[in-house]
Amino acid sequence: MVKGELDYYMKRHNVVDEGFDMVARYAEEGDSTLSSYMPCGRISPLGFYKYKGVKRQGKGIIRDSLGRIIIGLWHADTLASGIRIDSTGIYAGQFNRLLQAEGHGTYRATDGSFYEGHWHGDMREGFGFHVSSSNLRAGIWKRDRYLGERMHYTGDRIYGIDISRYQHEQRRRVFPITWKLLRITNLGKKTERPVIDKVDYPVSFVYIKATEGISIRNRYFLSDYNDARRHKIPVGAYHFFRTQMKGRLQANYFLSQTRLNRGDLPPVLDIEPTDKQIAKAGGPEAMFREIREWLSIVEKRAGTRPILYVNQRFVWKYLDGAPDLKQNYLIWIARYGVYKPDVHLALWQLSADGRVTGIHSEVDINVFNGYAGQWEEFLREETIK
Repeated sequence: MVKGELDYYMKRHNVVDEGFDMVARYAEEGDSTLSSYMPCGRISPLGFYKYKGVKRQGKGIIRDSLGRIIIGLWHADTLASGIRIDSTGIYAGQFNRLLQAEGHGTYRATDGSFYEGHWHGDMREGFGFHVSSSNLRAGIWKRDRYLGERMHYTGDRIYGIDISRYQHEQRRRVFPITWKLLRITNLGKKTERPVIDKVDYPVSFVYIKATEGISIRNRYFLSDYNDARRHKIPVGAYHFFRTQMKGRLQANYFLSQTRLNRGDLPPVLDIEPTDKQIAKAGGPEAMFREIREWLSIVEKRAGTRPILYVNQRFVWKYLDGAPDLKQNYLIWIARYGVYKPDVHLALWQLSADGRVTGIHSEVDINVFNGYAGQWEEFLREETIK
């Protein structure tokens, strides 16, 4: 599983991503950091530094206030670096004056998991990556809690938008989309901080809402769909799922109101129910049964796997209850803010308040999980046949 996670990471990242070199080194060499912090040569005996009046200097062994053994290199009465051993694993790296992990270091736990990155006060803080038997988490940590990957926004990434009738109708007025002018000029309020250069990105793909439930359709779908194709922008359709309606009926309604042409992006099932809606529909199992029905019908017609659009909370609370969906379908996740979600995904909707030249209202901004090579592969392998 670890190798698979590392392969996935290496395929979806490159040298512009924070910490890429660190993860790449681990993928190639494994955990080779312990020896670099292990002092060589003669080491002073355990308890040597407890002697009154002796300044700690050179190599030595000591116990901290918690009884953990530290073997390290001291300079001017300060532990510069070393290793610390306890019942749960081995830390190797830098320390502060309180003999806490501070600065860069690694931790190899007895369960085989491994972390390398920055520490503060014995807690993971700042950038680091953690590898276990089930996943790899590379990104920002705060007080030992993983927040997610901090993406660097540059022109090298693949950006797109999703639209519905709300991009046309504002305060009883109807606005056209000027397709020839489309450029992303603002990624949204929460995502402006990590931007590396000026935001002026092409719209590389468009998803358009087609239907909702079994009776609601987007009256602008067909014209927007045709305009996107006319301007050679990869385009796809999405359906908003209603938990209290049969998946079969919703799939048939979607297929009757949309377009599925060769080369179009995979159809998307937008799943955003509340806990009350799920309970009213019969619970998670009943909901997933209808979702599978929709996916099966649409997949047969499209000739490609649909994509699941969900939010982060749905992933955390419900998606593990349907491992077949989590493993077999690409995920498009909505998570507004700075940090990229901790799941394998195709697309990330990073904001709902971006700005695009040629569109009057605010727009949902999305980024593809990968770069140009992976995008070309996606268009080649995942689009409608």
